[in-house]
Amino acid sequence: MASRYQEVYAAWKHDPEAFWAEAAKAIDWDRPFDRVFDPDAGVYGRWFPGALCNTCYNAVDRHVQNGHGNQLALIHDSAIAGTVRKFTYAELKREVVALASVLRNHGIAKGDRVIIYMPMIAEATFAMLACARLGAIHSVVFGGFAARELATRIDDARPKLIITASCGLEPGRIIAYKPLLDEAIQLARHEPDHCIIAQRDELRCELVAGRDIDYADAVARETAAGANVDCVPVAATDPLYVLYTSGTTGQPKGVVRDHGGHMVMLKWSMDHEFGIEPGEVFWAASDVGWVVGHSYIVYAPLLHGCTTVMFEGKPVGTPDAGTFWRVIADHGVAALFTAPTAFRAIKGQDPQGTFIPKYDLSKFRTLFLAGERADPETIKWAERMLSVPVIDHWWQTETGAPITQNPVGLGMLPVKYGSPGIPMPGYDIRILNDAGHEVPNGTLGNVVLKLPLPPGCLPTLWNADKRFHQAYLDEFPGFYKTADAGLLDDDGYLFVMARTDDIINVAGHRLSTGAMEEVLAEHPDVAECAVIGIADQLKGQIPLGLVVLNAGASREAADIEREAIGLVRERIGPVAAFKSVIIIKRLPKTRSGKILRGTIQKIADLEDWTMPATIDDPAILDEITTALKVRGLAG
Repeated sequence: MASRYQEVYAAWKHDPEAFWAEAAKAIDWDRPFDRVFDPDAGVYGRWFPGALCNTCYNAVDRHVQNGHGNQLALIHDSAIAGTVRKFTYAELKREVVALASVLRNHGIAKGDRVIIYMPMIAEATFAMLACARLGAIHSVVFGGFAARELATRIDDARPKLIITASCGLEPGRIIAYKPLLDEAIQLARHEPDHCIIAQRDELRCELVAGRDIDYADAVARETAAGANVDCVPVAATDPLYVLYTSGTTGQPKGVVRDHGGHMVMLKWSMDHEFGIEPGEVFWAASDVGWVVGHSYIVYAPLLHGCTTVMFEGKPVGTPDAGTFWRVIADHGVAALFTAPTAFRAIKGQDPQGTFIPKYDLSKFRTLFLAGERADPETIKWAERMLSVPVIDHWWQTETGAPITQNPVGLGMLPVKYGSPGIPMPGYDIRILNDAGHEVPNGTLGNVVLKLPLPPGCLPTLWNADKRFHQAYLDEFPGFYKTADAGLLDDDGYLFVMARTDDIINVAGHRLSTGAMEEVLAEHPDVAECAVIGIADQLKGQIPLGLVVLNAGASREAADIEREAIGLVRERIGPVAAFKSVIIIKRLPKTRSGKILRGTIQKIADLEDWTMPATIDDPAILDEITTALKVRGLAG
């Protein structure tokens, strides 16, 4: 079908307030907004001031009231525990109401903060929605985060209560959460009044008398008593949640998300961007601790009346590289949203796609990738193997929904490999040089967004307006700084080449490590790769490629390294000074799949570094250090 994108984007640009007012009709409001946008409120303006609403009502109650209570709302699939739990919208409401009653009985009310420190279990979704029902502000901290990281978030958010579980499950290991929680509370200056603990059979824990509450017992009592908790109306501009993202100072930044704009944007995106109909099954293979989990596991699918899949497992190893196909087949998934690193892992373990024909994927029609740059080779592999559109798109924790996309619901545009698509309504993307001047199409520069940001984006940082200005607005007045480097082509497609920190300066030439990674990924033996800039006395910096090979690759390492170097020098030219490739077993990543390039660079440059709080497996950094030393690149 022909794309309506240009027409829709032009309508937004012509009259943004009329555009978002129309989108807001998809949300049930307790009181309508006074105006669509107030440019004089907040840091850069606020959306839907004067309105009253409730996110939990829109995500749960209204579907039950509209006769869809028997429709599946949530499927929890744990590939590690080997269990599947399913909840209709009516059952979801009962769970959320019971937990909200427990929270209310323990003093939680509108505006109070609740930290949710949970693994990927259904109770994490119930906890988020129960907070939203009461107008309390939730702050989800990735389950298993180190105690000190949790303590900094406790001190910043100052929660009245913490909801956690006895443990989290990883392939081959159980992570005890309770000792981490207890240590964090000891380290923190602020102390919560209570902790609610969901006991898991894999590892139960002792409760602290007077402080800790057994989740199952407390919820069962409220259910038996017929607890009823109405949704509390809150201002559209009130915070729904605070989600902490890493800051350059080491102090995490609390990204604030409001109720009204958040609902409007997410509901609009499910239909127009992701092309999903109410009642269909949508799976975001992420974690509720990250923004993708907030937006596209919990809130967007439920606001849209879909069935959402919550998955506990890994793309490989739980038990094999066919896990994703099994989940899609078992639950009739229409669209999957995951990180490119997941597909690189699958491709590395099963380069010929031998697991795919074993499963019925007849209902599966679109794959969405985001979270890091999707190299063209990974996209092409997925297209060949799955025979469905593979859509790369780009956004940030701060925006809460895609900045660029190939809008399936409006009719797909041509895919340009290496590009995460074109700007979505609400986003006017510009490319500026370091002096703040726009550069011609095709020129690498700073990717910025013209203010105001659209509904759903962060209005500020938690209790830190000044820091919000300094981090995002001061460097390029009138624009939001994404801290990404990229370029726009003549058709309006964005190419995000790297974080601005990942642009390396080789003998005065600003080069994108992402462009080099794209070339390396084209080598038939390469499963995944990373390029970093390391210090060089003559050129300032020179690039170093780290590559992981596909399973079954048996050729001489020296031959593969030589071919990979030749590819980069042929495609990018001698200016890149690309002369070093090292084959390694694994790349160090965060638990959300982002490669820890900055840490690798510090190891190579013999700089001081600290263990990243979000690292998936710390042992990989020892492997990297050894590999660099063997090649004389780390002292």
